[in-house]
Amino acid sequence: MRRRISTFAVTAAIAGGVLFAALPAHAATTTGSHAAVARAGSIHVNLDELRQQSADLKAKANRLDQDGEHEAAERARAEARAIDNQIKAYEDAENNV
Repeated sequence: MRRRISTFAVTAAIAGGVLFAALPAHAATTTGSHAAVARAGSIHVNLDELRQQSADLKAKANRLDQDGEHEAAERARAEARAIDNQIKAYEDAENNV
């Protein structure tokens, strides 16, 4: 009987953790000022900042390549490509492409 109770307690704790983790914080309903932004569909993104991040990552990748860290350089280049793709997507959305 004692083992069965502890098994139920562990199972309930795990199930509770799974249910708690299943709904991330950003999935909560929008209220207040966030609701107006969500309804209007406007997003403000600083493209210059994203371009600077991409340039920094590319410079970091070049330094890593010179140091012989080729795998880390590829990861940095992949991050830079992802940021470049985001920038392109934002620009396309702005121009209704």
